[in-house]
Amino acid sequence: MNLQTIAEHALTALQHEGADAAQATASRSALTELNITHSEPSLLRSTENHKLSLVGIWDGRKASTELSDLSGIGLDEVARTLRAQAAAAPQDPAHAVSSDQRVAITRGPLEADLGALTDAAHDILDFRARETPSMNIEEGSTAHTLAKSYTLTSGGSQLDCTLGWYGLSVFGTARGPGPDGQLRTSSFNYGGGETEDLRSAPASERFGMGDMMRDLTRSVVTQGVTECFGGKFVGDVVLSPMAVATLLGWFQGQVSDLALISGSSMFRDRVGELVASPMLSLASRFDAPGVVAVSADAFVAAPVQLLAHGRLQTLTPSLYGSRKTGLAHVPTASSGWELQAGSTPLAELLHGVPRGAVVGRLSMGSPAANGDFSGIIKNSFAMDGGIVGTALSETMINGNVAQMLRDVVAVSAERIDAGGWCMPWVRVSGLHFS
Repeated sequence: MNLQTIAEHALTALQHEGADAAQATASRSALTELNITHSEPSLLRSTENHKLSLVGIWDGRKASTELSDLSGIGLDEVARTLRAQAAAAPQDPAHAVSSDQRVAITRGPLEADLGALTDAAHDILDFRARETPSMNIEEGSTAHTLAKSYTLTSGGSQLDCTLGWYGLSVFGTARGPGPDGQLRTSSFNYGGGETEDLRSAPASERFGMGDMMRDLTRSVVTQGVTECFGGKFVGDVVLSPMAVATLLGWFQGQVSDLALISGSSMFRDRVGELVASPMLSLASRFDAPGVVAVSADAFVAAPVQLLAHGRLQTLTPSLYGSRKTGLAHVPTASSGWELQAGSTPLAELLHGVPRGAVVGRLSMGSPAANGDFSGIIKNSFAMDGGIVGTALSETMINGNVAQMLRDVVAVSAERIDAGGWCMPWVRVSGLHFS
């Protein structure tokens, strides 16, 4: 199916229905994947999905829809339905679509290398059998994705994107005897990421997956804070790259639409100020595998520097957010961010922790408006005197997310590049453990 033709017909139908502004995106994705189930290759399959996303604005009233079956679609009827839905929507003069945005992007492997997918799956399974036999890969996959999209707006924007990439994922638990001889099961963990070159390194060495699998085998026997440390205390956390991505996700939410429009952002009036440790520099990487430098509201996304040595460089409202708040519009892609590596080797960073934990995953829910939170640290290990010890269970940390950004005392020289994000390990002081 010709995506450009579908998008053109859809946009015309919306305009014929009297839309003041309209946007149409026709897309197709083809997935080729080799699944792993219970530590065995289970299924090689190919699937294809089509989607047509439409947005129409009538007299400041907006309606949108997504269609997955494009065969014999009645676009005139869909346009009439959207207009009826818009009539019942609240009026908001901030609604708009992009204008004069033009780009044609083709990047990455556009055809699946079945041999590479098979070799990657074998490498992961061989690594598990050799290095972590007590760990069971409950689900996993090696996959290739080809994604094409064509977007048109009534403002003259035309965005033509074709991306290909490979993805790896592993999800599982480990099982082994406890001190009492009874079999115990670890908590689950997962790892994975995207790449454009599946053959440049062994699959088990990518995205920290091998280390994650090793850590699971060490997590069968766990202890709580009382057993490890005698009770509550104040200490340091060393956040894994995945946990760092979670922490920065909160920060990115604070400088984007929801917080800016609601007035709850802690950083709206602090552009140019020091809001984090000078060790932190966060920038976009919109050319990463599986990432296209186009925003959800159909703007070409230029490179963005959010933090420069701890200093906030910009806010990132969408077109709607910009029109709603009066702030400058800064388009961003759906993913693709990197935190600059530090100068401290990871081993040295760990050795400097007097008391605390290495945190694999951070589950803090939605922090309060002022950044206060109480969250469970998962897939984590106790640290005492710079030594990584036993796995922790039912352990919580309390603190303030904004303060955590300021209390970073070390950033590792090593990073994990998972495609959509590239992050180092980060040590933060002053967290309350319980």
